[in-house]
Amino acid sequence: MTYFKFELQKNSSKNRARAGRFITPHGIVETPVFMPVGTNSAVKMMTNDHLKGAGAGIILANAYHLFLRPGHKLVEKAGGLHGWMNWDNPILTDSGGFQVFSMAGLRKVSDDGVSFKDPKDGSSYYINPEISMEIQNSLGADIIMAFDECAPYPCDYQMTKEAMERTHKWLFRCIESHKRQDQALFPIVQGGVYEDLREESAKVIASAEAYGYAIGGVSVGEPAELKNKIVEFTVPFLPEDKPRYLMGVGTPEDLLDGVLRGIDMFDCVMPTRNARHGSFFTEKGRKNIKIKEFRDDFSPLDQNCRCYTCKNHSKAYIRHLCRMQEATGAVLMTIHNIYFLINLMKEARNAVLHDEFQAFYDLKMKSLTAV
Repeated sequence: MTYFKFELQKNSSKNRARAGRFITPHGIVETPVFMPVGTNSAVKMMTNDHLKGAGAGIILANAYHLFLRPGHKLVEKAGGLHGWMNWDNPILTDSGGFQVFSMAGLRKVSDDGVSFKDPKDGSSYYINPEISMEIQNSLGADIIMAFDECAPYPCDYQMTKEAMERTHKWLFRCIESHKRQDQALFPIVQGGVYEDLREESAKVIASAEAYGYAIGGVSVGEPAELKNKIVEFTVPFLPEDKPRYLMGVGTPEDLLDGVLRGIDMFDCVMPTRNARHGSFFTEKGRKNIKIKEFRDDFSPLDQNCRCYTCKNHSKAYIRHLCRMQEATGAVLMTIHNIYFLINLMKEARNAVLHDEFQAFYDLKMKSLTAV
């Protein structure tokens, strides 16, 4: 039985932008797509109804966090993440590699795996490729990620090379220990900012027969121009007939830049995190709801947005809620930010299907970056 299939529907005639459909056991993901992040098996400040109302077709959860609390075996008893969350659309789980490696001073890496201390209570844990696959097989997401080592930025050539080579060795151990055919395992390209390492990694990753491929190790502190250069260089080495996932990017500009360069899938915690701190997206760039000019502004957050928040509430009202630290303010802001990115990708997809993406990109970027 074939559980997964990627259908490439249209390539842009002017750049690498493309539109497709990724068929999974829990539904079809139309690409390009932004995937909201629910680290602890919930997207912060949003219910399932909020997510579906915002147009979310696929969401993320994090294997590392769920391994620590409440434990992957408990989630498995509940019917996996779909039963645990009562979410009937596709889910992707991150292996936890990025979270483990971001804990400098609390972890120790060996060729076998990573030992680390929980920053919350100091308890000791260990994850290697086999354990990562066991965790993710229990969680039962449609798409799961290989356990990798993400080099920081900046990072010297030798350390980046060692992390990349370890990522490759761990990938094939993940493939060997992955037990479920109804879960698509995505390998991850590493290699830092070094083009020869990115090329080598992409070629090794592409040699593994997979349903999709990810580019990792970006948005770890490097400037946007360097991120775009890495993506543009790496994409041609990945299979044309499989989805490409750029991990951890989430501004409107990042998404449009990624689509332009042939990326199909995106995720980031930034839209929800920023919403809780008062930042929201508009067609004319990011704004902060707490500034004084919005005190008596009775227009929606974004004039042309059709999200629940913008159809029902004004900037003045939401500003009041946020200044009073009412949770409803954060909820309304989060609904807007998630809808904005999901809808932006739907608009981008439509532009690709009509072979108008370059004009769409130019217009959107000019508006988003206007001073």
